[in-house]
Amino acid sequence: MTRFIFVTGGVVSSLGKGLATAALGALLQARGFKIRLRKLDPYLNVDPGTMSPTQHGEVYVTDDGAETDLDLGHYERFTGVAARKTDNITTGRIYSEVIARERRGDYLGSTVQVIPHVTDAIKAFISADPGEAEFILCEIGGTVGDIESLPFLEAIRQKANEVGRARAMFVHLTLVPYLPAVGEIKTKTTQHSVKELLSVGIQPDVILCRSDREVPLDARKKISLFCNVPVESVISLPDVNTIYQVPLTLHDHGFDRQVCRHFGIDPEPPPTLAQWHWIVDRIKHPESEVTIAVVGKYTNLLDAYKSLAEALQHGGIANNVKVRLNWLDSQIFESQDAVHYLSDVQGILVPGGFGERGTEGKIAAARFAREHKIPYFGICFGMQMAVIEAARNLAGITSAGSSEFGPVEEPVVGLLMEWVRGNTVERRSSDGDLGGTMRLGAYPCLISEGTRAFEAYRSTSIVERHRHRYEVNINFRPVLEKAGLVFSGLSPDGVLPEIVELATHPWYVGVQFHPELKSKPFEPHPLFTAFVRAAIARSRLI
Repeated sequence: MTRFIFVTGGVVSSLGKGLATAALGALLQARGFKIRLRKLDPYLNVDPGTMSPTQHGEVYVTDDGAETDLDLGHYERFTGVAARKTDNITTGRIYSEVIARERRGDYLGSTVQVIPHVTDAIKAFISADPGEAEFILCEIGGTVGDIESLPFLEAIRQKANEVGRARAMFVHLTLVPYLPAVGEIKTKTTQHSVKELLSVGIQPDVILCRSDREVPLDARKKISLFCNVPVESVISLPDVNTIYQVPLTLHDHGFDRQVCRHFGIDPEPPPTLAQWHWIVDRIKHPESEVTIAVVGKYTNLLDAYKSLAEALQHGGIANNVKVRLNWLDSQIFESQDAVHYLSDVQGILVPGGFGERGTEGKIAAARFAREHKIPYFGICFGMQMAVIEAARNLAGITSAGSSEFGPVEEPVVGLLMEWVRGNTVERRSSDGDLGGTMRLGAYPCLISEGTRAFEAYRSTSIVERHRHRYEVNINFRPVLEKAGLVFSGLSPDGVLPEIVELATHPWYVGVQFHPELKSKPFEPHPLFTAFVRAAIARSRLI
């Protein structure tokens, strides 16, 4: 019997619904339950694949090739449950499916309306493919009161009605601000938010109170009184030093206990939280620290690199060090000498990106790392820029470039027109749609023994997630290898370069895939672990 927990948010966005949902999933797992986590996004885009990273944050890619919301990254990192295409839906996808059905005549001449047709499609998504899940946790994006959220709120109200309240629960996360001018915590924001929720027929069972400090009992009693929720179900969720403290904080405040009581789970299986205590202790009490420079294009919104930042922290956990991140806009290296920013760091990472802006700055960062023997990690676009840098300055191909930016004399990086996925050949054209047309999802890679990549993975065969439209041109491999660049990882057919490195460098590795998407605090990705280890070795030399 599958139970449903719906998580809504009020007052303002970015309060942490995704983290709270992920943390609850981790707590239910710790009690022995099987879970799935899903995100319902109210925007009209079919998926976030064509959104600007500086507006929406990173696009999280699943093994099966879905471009999804970054909250699915939180879900995977906290629970280890691999997300799928069926775990993220948007208004755009819902309406596309409903209109397609109407065109096929599936509605038998009915007038197609939000209720019941759109809400039925949302409910079908919520219940789809549960597998062995005993709990399905559904986070509803946006805030209560947004006009675009109304069909989703109506759908979850209907769903709870259909399965019965014994199998459905509503959790509402809301802001409880502290006003320094009067020295008080204010509950009116939460009262209005719950009133808005009640106006669409949803009575919350638990209220999570987000604040920069502990919400005292008298304030929680006031919220309980005005919002018709037992005081023990008004849970304080104060700011914490690390997001991996959230499961422990919610458990200490009785959140998972209230969930068990709501669903009549008696006796409650005790949670096993030792790994979370270990992770938090590692983060709070590192043996030393290293500084990593991240030279990117979207540094004015760090959510654009959310999984990357977390994966670097995981590498620090694995090595028992604190990883300090120095975020640098790659464009500064196009007008200023890199030595002013990079000479004191122990590692340089150039992440993925799209478009020509900042490209030469990334190339300059790769060159600085190569020439000064600083550990370098290039991811996706960062690998491509490292290859172009090597082509220009090691192999003498001075006109090397990428066709992504227009016609180029020596296309060391070019548009991928077709590739093999499983037993099929996928094809793309340069004038096709942008959304969902990249090499997306999990692909295998074969690694050569005796390389940095093999040293990290301890395996000759791996599977990693991709999201890109351009590839390093394999035809340049002979001249690049002659110049010292090692192609240490290739697709099984030997056509697509997946990993490159410099054998004469302490640690210089570029990968075409996105390893940060598979890193978890209790299972740090081997490449990030190796990169941070190399940075530690560098710190001991300077």
